[in-house]
Amino acid sequence: MKRNVKLFIAMSLAAGNILAGCGGSTPSDEPAKQQAGEAAPATASNKPQVFRANLTSEPSTADPGLAKDATSGAIVRAAFDGLTRLDKDAKPMNSVASDVKISEDKRVYTFTIRDSKWSNGDPVTAHDFEYAWKRVLDPKFGAEYAYQLYYIKNAEKVHAGQAKPEELGVKALDDKTLEVTLENPTPFFLELTAFYTYYPVDKKVVEANPNWAHEAATHVGNGPFKMTAWEHKSKIVFEKNENYWDKDAVKLDRIEFVMIEDDNTALSMFENGELDWAGQPLGGLPTDAIPALKESGKLVVHPKATMYWYKINTTKGVLKNEKIRKALAYAIDRQSIVDNITQVGQVPTMGMLPQSMAIKPEGYFRDNDVETAKKLLAEGMQELGLSQLPTITLSYNTTDRHKKIAEAMQDQWKRNLGIDVKLMNKEFKVHLQDLHELNYEIGRLGWNADFNDPINYLEMFRDANTGTNDTGWENERYKELLKQSALETDPEKRKQLFAEAEQIFMDAMPVIPLFTDVDVWVQNDKVKGVQVDGLGFIDLKWAEMVE
Repeated sequence: MKRNVKLFIAMSLAAGNILAGCGGSTPSDEPAKQQAGEAAPATASNKPQVFRANLTSEPSTADPGLAKDATSGAIVRAAFDGLTRLDKDAKPMNSVASDVKISEDKRVYTFTIRDSKWSNGDPVTAHDFEYAWKRVLDPKFGAEYAYQLYYIKNAEKVHAGQAKPEELGVKALDDKTLEVTLENPTPFFLELTAFYTYYPVDKKVVEANPNWAHEAATHVGNGPFKMTAWEHKSKIVFEKNENYWDKDAVKLDRIEFVMIEDDNTALSMFENGELDWAGQPLGGLPTDAIPALKESGKLVVHPKATMYWYKINTTKGVLKNEKIRKALAYAIDRQSIVDNITQVGQVPTMGMLPQSMAIKPEGYFRDNDVETAKKLLAEGMQELGLSQLPTITLSYNTTDRHKKIAEAMQDQWKRNLGIDVKLMNKEFKVHLQDLHELNYEIGRLGWNADFNDPINYLEMFRDANTGTNDTGWENERYKELLKQSALETDPEKRKQLFAEAEQIFMDAMPVIPLFTDVDVWVQNDKVKGVQVDGLGFIDLKWAEMVE
């Protein structure tokens, strides 16, 4: 999730270059530091390199198998490493895998595992990957991102309890060889293996202590950094992992994450020299400060494949009615929100896909179409036998931007439709849990693309019980179209299947789209090498502080 959670690689990159990164070619095994781009100048002193940044909230987890949002994603990306890792252009490069061979039918991938260790000194083996993936697919484990593994043969059946774990298309042939068989050719599979749901875990550690990922003292990873302190809801500290296979590429000695919910406080700490980074993808910036930061030239604006939307609980109350859901969506003035609140180039979006991968860029309805919204509302109320709608609750997690957008929604719905809206802000972890348990009416969420393909958005809503659906909505024709798309090799026919599926989705409106988002932040001039790609992922492996 990432949610708020992960292609606009950058505006200067052509779309063709973006799509080229999604092919089935084998990534290079050049040294990771070369793949990441030119190295920054070496520091002039032996002073420890410390990077300090703010997380808006407590991470929901530090277990890669359970990570589901941008905050936890940043934490596990620092502490773990996958078979592949994304370079600065969001293209997969070999990481824990030193080599990968792909069969002629594009269904069998054979990975060679390089010599590497866990932060506790245990060797990382192919068996750790096999164990980790089967763990994610165990229905008792509760991994909301388990569906990301469905590209592997029998993964969906294993997750549903319809096949045995040993029938999964992944097998450690020996300590150094991992064989993966897919259901169908998947051009972006090597991008997926860079995603945290595909990270390994140390089987010995996990089986010895079910709570291993809850505290720094017991946390074990295989990434560039190791967790050395976790003061819950206050601070997380990472230090360079001397057991990391590519430790020479890691320049930072220490990362210090504080957890400050108030964006104004975080910005003040940055301006006082207490933080080296403030804003996204780790936290937020106060919207009132955006114009001045932009004018001063300090603000970094980075386009990304991210949608900002409001999910709707379609299972109860007046929001079970499609026409009322559509009325709420049509009555919003998105242009006003991006012009007056977000202010840094967000694009009003009237479909479920971000602009960089939109099938219908113009959208499925007009922005700020109040007249049609009123008509739909009247029809919906008549179907429900109501003369007036009850108050609707809109929930959001605590940041300055989310609060101001929610207040704008509240005002527009009252002014345009006469609907009373109650606002409810929650700590992020609680907010996510309430969404997942359908303990809400309308709830804010952002979604970062995990890989460069529309299926990454469409598959979220294939099943009502998918861990990332959170709306209670599902549609049999929609599901069938997505299943057909997995078998379709003709790009144009596949696009047509996606177009029909998105039309069904937008007709039902279980999610209200607002805009395609961007990341904005400010950073210390000494900070170099932080990798923020067009998927909204932040990677600190190559970061350093240059005097």
